Amino acid sequence: MSQIVWIARHGNRLDFVNLEWFNTAQRRYDPPLSADGVIQARDLGKRLSTENIAHIFSSPFLRAIQTANEIAEILDLPIKLEAGLSEWFNSHWMNATPETHPQEFLQQEYPRIDWSYTSRIIPQYPENEEKMMERTGETAKILVQEFSEDLLLVGHGASVLGTTKGLVGGNPQINASLCCLVKIVRNNNIWEMLLNGDTSHLTQTEKIVRFN
Repeated sequence: MSQIVWIARHGNRLDFVNLEWFNTAQRRYDPPLSADGVIQARDLGKRLSTENIAHIFSSPFLRAIQTANEIAEILDLPIKLEAGLSEWFNSHWMNATPETHPQEFLQQEYPRIDWSYTSRIIPQYPENEEKMMERTGETAKILVQEFSEDLLLVGHGASVLGTTKGLVGGNPQINASLCCLVKIVRNNNIWEMLLNGDTSHLTQTEKIVRFN
């Protein structure tokens, strides 16, 4: 059996560009993409436009949804929201379970979301690094067992690391920069990483990798 899993991190986020945004935001832990983050997401969509991706799964955080939406528009695919791909529920970053945007807002702004899909894994706050890696890795394993076609998983720096490790095993060193792309191929039930956090498709890249 052959299958390709593409794993991507979201584009640049507004609170990375405007540090004051966090102080007045209603949902501090769910920032949107910045203007250049939208450009990065479109670059990623163009990169994937010729690939045979059948399903797009996205973290339910807005920056991941917006990244997935730019890709979905190019590939003409729905988006499945998978909470197992969520940001790391790190108590040093967040003081409670992070609030994401409500379904009513998402339905209006992002009609490509497939609301018939239900998340296979729900993260629990707080998480240490081990629990986060276990949660994201198990999510990737569940999705490739359930969906045999080529998949795209859109998440966060932490979930890029966890999903990749969950499939290829070991302790791979991943470049999980903004809007990076990991390519993992399964042949005869052996997973091999062919792209490691590639950013060659981006017209705008970051110099320092940030996770929170």
